[in-house]
Amino acid sequence: MSSPRGAGRQGGPGRKPEKAQKGPQPPQKAQRGPQQPPKAQKKSSARVVREQLARERRRRRTLWTSLIAVAVLVVAGLIGWSVFASQRSPSDFTAPAGATADGNAIAVGTGPVTVDIYEDFICPFCGQFEKSTGSTLDQLVSENKVRILYHPVAYLDRASSTEYSTRSSAASGCAANEGKFREYVEALFNRQPAEGSAGLSDDELISIGTGVGLDGGTFGSCVRDGTFKAWTAHVTEAASRANINSTPTVLVNGKGVNPNPDDVKAAVAAATK
Repeated sequence: MSSPRGAGRQGGPGRKPEKAQKGPQPPQKAQRGPQQPPKAQKKSSARVVREQLARERRRRRTLWTSLIAVAVLVVAGLIGWSVFASQRSPSDFTAPAGATADGNAIAVGTGPVTVDIYEDFICPFCGQFEKSTGSTLDQLVSENKVRILYHPVAYLDRASSTEYSTRSSAASGCAANEGKFREYVEALFNRQPAEGSAGLSDDELISIGTGVGLDGGTFGSCVRDGTFKAWTAHVTEAASRANINSTPTVLVNGKGVNPNPDDVKAAVAAATK
C-alpha cells in the first residue's frame, strides 16, 4: 500500500517551513548600565564641591594655628628677654668709683636736695643744657645744697656710626673711676660732635681725658678696653625702666623740672623750705 503524499518530508505533516532571513541584520546596540538621573548628578557635583571647601577650611585652620603658635613663641621669647634684662644682677657689670649703690648714676655733692640729670653725650640739647646750666649746678654743689646724680645714658647710639653714646658714656665712667667725672663731662660737651656723625674716636676721648689731668696710660687702657660699657648698658636700662624717654631730663627730688638754670634753682629753693 503506498504512503500518503508528502508523508516522508522533514517536519512532518502540517508544519510550516521557516522563513529565510533576508539580507544582513543591523548589529544590536550594547546595553549600558543604569544611568543617573540629572538631579542625582547635580547632588554628586555639589558633594564634591562641599568636600573641597571643607578641605580648604581645614587647611586654613591649620595654617592659622601654626602662625598663631609661632607668634606666641616669639612674644614669649621677647617677654623672657625683657624680664631677664630687667632683672640682671649687679654682678653683670662693674660700676666706677663714685657710683650710687645701685650703679644707676654717678653721685656728685652731698647736699640735702637730690637732683637727677639724664644726659646723652651726643644729644645736642644736652650740650645746650650743659653750657647754660652746668655752672649753676656746680655752684649748687659747692654751696652744699644739692646731691646731683648724673645718669650718662646711651639712647642715641643710632645717631652715630660708631656707637658714640656708649663709648663716651663708658669713657665718663673711666674718668669717674679716677675722680674727675665733672671735669671730663664739661670737656666732653665742649668737644661734642654733631648728631648723626661718627663721633669722636677713642684716641680723641683719651686726649680729652689727659687734657683734664687724667693719666694717659690708666685712663687710656680703660677707654680702649671698654671697661665700663656694661655699666653704661645698666644705666641706660635703669633709665628706661624709670620711663625716662628723652634727654636732657632733670628731676628735683623726683619731680620733673624744665632744663634751664632758673627753673632748676627755683625748684631747689622750693625743696629746701
